Amino acid sequence: MKRLVLKFGGTSVGTIEKIKKVANIVKKRFSEGHQIIVVVSAMSGVTDDLKSKSDSISPNFDNKELDVLLSSGEQISCSLLAGAIIDLGINARSWMGWQIPIVTNVNYTSSTIMNIKTDEVVNFLKGGVAVVAGFQGISIEKRITTLGRGGSDLSAVAIAKFFKADSCEIYTDVEGVLTTDPFMNKKAKKIDKISYEEMLEMASLGAKVMQPSAVQTAMIDDIPINVRSTFSEKPGTKIISEGETDYKKVVTGIAYSKNNAKVSIVGVTDKPGVAADVFEPLGKNNINIDMVIQNTSLDGKNANITFTIKRADLKKTLNLLEKNKQKLNYNKVTQDDKLAKISIIGAGMIANPGVTHKMFRSLASEKINILAISTSEIKISVLIREDLTQKAVKVLHKTFKLD
Repeated sequence: MKRLVLKFGGTSVGTIEKIKKVANIVKKRFSEGHQIIVVVSAMSGVTDDLKSKSDSISPNFDNKELDVLLSSGEQISCSLLAGAIIDLGINARSWMGWQIPIVTNVNYTSSTIMNIKTDEVVNFLKGGVAVVAGFQGISIEKRITTLGRGGSDLSAVAIAKFFKADSCEIYTDVEGVLTTDPFMNKKAKKIDKISYEEMLEMASLGAKVMQPSAVQTAMIDDIPINVRSTFSEKPGTKIISEGETDYKKVVTGIAYSKNNAKVSIVGVTDKPGVAADVFEPLGKNNINIDMVIQNTSLDGKNANITFTIKRADLKKTLNLLEKNKQKLNYNKVTQDDKLAKISIIGAGMIANPGVTHKMFRSLASEKINILAISTSEIKISVLIREDLTQKAVKVLHKTFKLD
C-alpha cells in the first residue's frame, strides 16, 4: 500500500462534470489499494472573481481579510469533490487548512508552511479518502492565510512531505510539462523527464505548470513529482533528481514572461557603492530586481545602470528613484514596459559550449534585438520587445530541435 497525494488544479475541477471525472480518478486510485490524500484548487475563474470583488471595495483591501475571502474558493471545490467521492460509495471527507491544521507564518497573501499536524488525517486514511483545500492554512495568530498564486501546488508538496507520501501527482489540463507554451507554439511537445533544477528555472521564468516555491520544496526534500493530465490516461512528466538528469539534451524547454519593465538611470557618479544606493530603497519596498547592466563612461566618471523589474512595480520604482534623486545624483531616468523575457533552460548547457552563440544568432536571423541578458549554469534569459515574443519562442524552439 502506497500513500499518494493527488493535486487537481482549477481547470480540472472547473465544472460539476469535471469534478465528477476527478472523483472517478480518485476512486480508481483508491481501489488499487492506496491511501489517498487529494488536494484541490478553486474552480477555474473563482479566485479572480473574488479578487475583483475585493478590488471593488478598495484597491487597498486588507490582506488578512483578503486571505479569508480568497480561501473560500478552495472550500467550495473541496466540499463538492468530497461529496462526489461519497456519491461513488467511498468514505471521504473534506478538510480546510485550519482544521488539520496547516500552520503558516504571518506573511498574509504569500505565507510559508511551517508545520502540518498529521494524526487525525492519517487515522482517517485507514478507511477513507481525505480531500484537503489547497492554497490555505492558518497563521500562528490563528488567522486564515493563503500561499500565493498557484499555492495549491505548494500545499500538495508540503502535504506529501509531512505525511511521508510515496509520491505527489499534479493533475492539470495538459499532458505534462511541455517544451514551451502550446498557445505560443503549436509544436510544443511533452517532456518525459525534467530535473528539479530545470523545472524550478522554467517555473520561475514564466512556465505556469507549477508554482516555483512548490518545485523548490520538492527539490529540497526529494519528493517524487509526476505532472499529468486529468483528461488523458497517458503518462505525464516525471520531475527527477539531478543524479538522473540526461546531460546530452542541451535545451529542455523555453519559457517566457510578459510582465517585465526596464529602467535605466543615466549619469550616476561612478563610485563604490553607487549600485547599492540605487537598489537599497527598492529592496526595502519589496521590489525584486532581475537583470542588471552597468556601463561606465570612457572617462570613468559616470555610469548608466539598467535593470529590470516586474511591470506592476514600475510606478513604485520610479517614485522611489525620484524621491532619492538628490542622493543618487543622476541626470535622468528612462523606462520601457513593453518588454518580454525569453529564456532557454537545460542542464545540458553545462557540458555543451556554444549555446549562447546559437541562441543569439537565431534571434538575429529574425531581426530580434536583445536589450538585456542574464545567465546561469542551466539557463540564458534575454529581454526583447514584447510584440516579438511569439517569433522568438518559435525560432528558438526550432533552433534547439524541440519541435
